[in-house]
Amino acid sequence: MDAGRVERPNKSQIKREIHALHDLARKLVDMDDAELDAMELGDPLRREIALARTMKHGALKRQLKFITRLLREQHAESILETVAGLESRKQVQDAAFHRIERWRDRLLAEGDSALTELLQAHPEADAGQIRQLMRNAAREAAAGKSPKSSRALFRLLRGFLG
Repeated sequence: MDAGRVERPNKSQIKREIHALHDLARKLVDMDDAELDAMELGDPLRREIALARTMKHGALKRQLKFITRLLREQHAESILETVAGLESRKQVQDAAFHRIERWRDRLLAEGDSALTELLQAHPEADAGQIRQLMRNAAREAAAGKSPKSSRALFRLLRGFLG
């Protein structure tokens, strides 16, 4: 190698980086304003994101390319880290939600055996209230009514599970 030559990333690496920035641009356009406020975005980038939200297919595609270019010029590492943090937090929340749903479904399907297991894992739970909601949910399901007690059971479980 010559001492004066500067080595640049290969073409495939550049394409991967641009593709990652394009994905980031799409995520930024899909985020709500509260999430965008948590990030260090410049005014031009914020303006272009707001504009992209109003566009249809073809124009949106061009606008996403433009936002990608702005991100590339802005060195978007901090934005990437913030988005990754938001996504991981959402995954944790989704996992907790699904865990609570599984407990509710088990309580309604298995009855007292699942309740015993739940009370062993969480002795602070109110067994009487849970039993009452389980009975009411079973009655509502048999009568074809809306699952009001099932939702109340979910809220109760969410109080101490997560």
